[in-house]
Amino acid sequence: MQSLNLDRTITAWTSIAEMVFVPHTEQEYDRLVELLDSLIDRVGENESHPLASMMDVIGVLIENYESEHIPELEEIA
Repeated sequence: MQSLNLDRTITAWTSIAEMVFVPHTEQEYDRLVELLDSLIDRVGENESHPLASMMDVIGVLIENYESEHIPELEEIA
C-alpha cells in the first residue's frame, strides 16, 4: 500500500476544500448540486475521465444530505 504523503495531501486538499465538503445547510447542498451538474456536463459517461471519481464523491455527499434532510425523496423511490 502506498504511504500517505501528508504534506502533499494538505496542499491538494487546501486547493479543493471549498468545492468538496459535507453539506450541512441547504445552501451548501445547492452548491454541491451545481458542482455535480457541471461535472456531469464535463465528464458525461466517461468513467476514465480524471474527474469521474470526484463526480462519484460529490454524488455520495449529495445522496447522504438528501437521505438525512429530504425524507420525501426516499418515500418516492
